[in-house]
Amino acid sequence: MTIFQILTAIILLVFYACYYAKKIEQKKKGIHTTQIGKGKQGVPLYIEITMGIATFCVVVVEVISIVLDWSISPVWVRIAGLTISALGVALFITAMLTMRDSWRAGVSKDKTELVTSGVFKISRNPAFLGFDLMYLGVLMVFFNWVLLIFSAFAILTLHLQIVNNEEDAMLLAFGDEYLNYKKKVNRYLGRK
Repeated sequence: MTIFQILTAIILLVFYACYYAKKIEQKKKGIHTTQIGKGKQGVPLYIEITMGIATFCVVVVEVISIVLDWSISPVWVRIAGLTISALGVALFITAMLTMRDSWRAGVSKDKTELVTSGVFKISRNPAFLGFDLMYLGVLMVFFNWVLLIFSAFAILTLHLQIVNNEEDAMLLAFGDEYLNYKKKVNRYLGRK
């Protein structure tokens, strides 16, 4: 195994270990974390189901790429990819911890709080940005055309989830408080 295979596998393991540990922690509190497709119909349902399938499939292709060490990237691109994917995982974990029990996978009808502190001061969607950076970084480490297609599709479905489902749900749940927040903080990164 190469150092790229080992480090990328560790990065993915850390990401998914934290993701599932949070789900288990919330389940013990009676919180149903996974809300993908629940109580939805029409376009929101289609987007969430497609996002779920895309984010599962990209992991399968990432794992195959890691196992086969399938990459045409030069070493410097692979090193940059490791850095970007590690930053993405760190950002995702920070967002998840900052949200505490308000964190969900998919749009929820549960009563939660609008989180605007910590990393949410510079990004309305740091968890999604973390996913995107992780996918982009792994793609850079193990660039191949199949992984490019799956990664791009997963990133696209995450964006559609934000634009078509998450932002509408936030507006309904938090009204003017969310509109004021939206005026101050960009969707992915930066303040206005």
